[in-house]
Amino acid sequence: MSKVLEGLYYSESHEYVRVEGEYGYVGITDYAQNALGNVVYVDMPEVDDEVEAGEEFGAVESVKAASDLISPVSGVVVEVNEALDDQPELVNQDAYENWIIKVEMSDKSELDNLMDAKAYEEYCAK
Repeated sequence: MSKVLEGLYYSESHEYVRVEGEYGYVGITDYAQNALGNVVYVDMPEVDDEVEAGEEFGAVESVKAASDLISPVSGVVVEVNEALDDQPELVNQDAYENWIIKVEMSDKSELDNLMDAKAYEEYCAK
């Protein structure tokens, strides 16, 4: 069973958002990293790039597959997790600690479209 953390917001495409004030830390869920297997590359946007909820912002590549990253929220990228450039496997070690991008969210009401931990667990169990 994959780890699902309380207090995060989850998308159907298996990204999560951890909200801290106006900022959202976006990454892939434990379920997603598990399904992908050993992550070998994370393609991330640049700082100051805009992301839109439901739109692709990068990709995660593993030895098995490549998977597009779909942003769960809209806003401006204020930071990327540069550690993943050299160590993409950090996503496998702890998907929730090793977020991919930090976004200054432009519309926090978009969080209402995402799942809480319980709903995401039920979604993954289907």
